[in-house]
Amino acid sequence: MAGNGIKERMAIDILIEDTRWQSVGLDALADRAAQVTLTHLGLDPAEVEISLLACDDTRIAALNTDFRGKPQPTNVLSWPSQERGAATPGAAPAPPRDTELGDIALSYDTCLNEATQQGLAFPDHVSHLTVHGILHLLGYDHIRDLDATLMQALETAILGKLGIADPYRDEQAG
Repeated sequence: MAGNGIKERMAIDILIEDTRWQSVGLDALADRAAQVTLTHLGLDPAEVEISLLACDDTRIAALNTDFRGKPQPTNVLSWPSQERGAATPGAAPAPPRDTELGDIALSYDTCLNEATQQGLAFPDHVSHLTVHGILHLLGYDHIRDLDATLMQALETAILGKLGIADPYRDEQAG
């Protein structure tokens, strides 16, 4: 790890503020999730930059308050470097024209609590949330129903390539 706490990867730079993330192997998990996500979407991982902040609930709650006006912790936040969303519901956003995609933050506490409550393997849940955050950086969203359907289908396909079960299967069955 570099002296500034940032570890460089082909696709993702990681700043670990909460050392509990090191025991999960976040570097390898996030790098693999980024590589598979970007490749699945036809992007060259060596041609883009993503920053990931690995923090705790206190830090992510402060970020969530500052940027979204929601004073509580959350699992993942993302800040695209520019607006990339598609104007037409259910359409894929245009591929990025710049190399810097943006920033993602993950909270150890919330991610672990969710994984435990949902009976998921913690590394799988972290990989899913990393994929989810990267898709947000690329302009995918889940606010409109057609966009949510597209984003979930992409997540499911990408997670399948990572050997992770479909996290939405129970929602679809119900």
